[in-house]
Amino acid sequence: MKSGFVAVVGRPNVGKSTLVNNILGHKVAIISDKPQTTRNDIKGIYTSEEGQIVFVDTPGIHLPKDRLGEYMVEVARRSLEDVDVVLYVVEATDRELSREDKNVISFLRGVEAPILLLVNKVDLLSRKEDFWEAARLYAEHLTFHDVLPISAHRGTNLDELLRRVFELLPEGEMMYPEEQLTDRNLRFLAAEIVREKIFSHTFQEVPYSAAVVVEEFKERDNGSFYISATIFVEREGQKGILIGEGGQMIKRIGSEARRELEFLLGGPVYLDLWVKVRRDWRDSEAELRRLGYV
Repeated sequence: MKSGFVAVVGRPNVGKSTLVNNILGHKVAIISDKPQTTRNDIKGIYTSEEGQIVFVDTPGIHLPKDRLGEYMVEVARRSLEDVDVVLYVVEATDRELSREDKNVISFLRGVEAPILLLVNKVDLLSRKEDFWEAARLYAEHLTFHDVLPISAHRGTNLDELLRRVFELLPEGEMMYPEEQLTDRNLRFLAAEIVREKIFSHTFQEVPYSAAVVVEEFKERDNGSFYISATIFVEREGQKGILIGEGGQMIKRIGSEARRELEFLLGGPVYLDLWVKVRRDWRDSEAELRRLGYV
């Protein structure tokens, strides 16, 4: 058997979490059309007859504007240490290097593991072979072990990607039980699902200023679940937006999160959401620690 760790890196919003979710066939990382949705490294565990791949989904590498951003970039950088393979995800429509990608490339230059360039979103091209234009752009700045066009959303070439990754992994026993899909516990996943719904329904600074902490998570004797979570924001105005007129926004967020949690947990869920202000928490090391980011 083969087994190993594979870091999935790239700038924000290139489809890293979608890629990991679609390979596993299960949602282990939240997704959004807004950048910088992922804040922590999340391991997605793929197991087959050939062995086990532990994908490390990372925050998008960007130019941080606060301490939370610095933490996210550091999480991504550390994910490159002691991995067996790196997947660098870019977009098929890229025709020039962004500042974020220059930052990614600077991190990758010091990596000893083989790097696969994944040119994602080839489904957006009128001619699939045009992905080579993006591939050549990145190959001018970094040496890759291989280049592969994919569509994480449609599943294009994901079987081929798995084949090439297994070729590069060392022989070894499984590191996680066969049925395990992620290293994160249910409390973490519940908080992330709530945060995903905040990203879906709010705009400007509100989703980026929101942190979710699950205060209570328990299974009742009748098979239902009680979950109480607090959403922390930085301003009173953001709290008002999250609650909404007559409480409509928080009801919508709670209703959508509850339905997804019931699917995840396989039973009825009572979800209790609260919104509190914790001023400028994104730039406070003490607050980041309290919220579990440091």
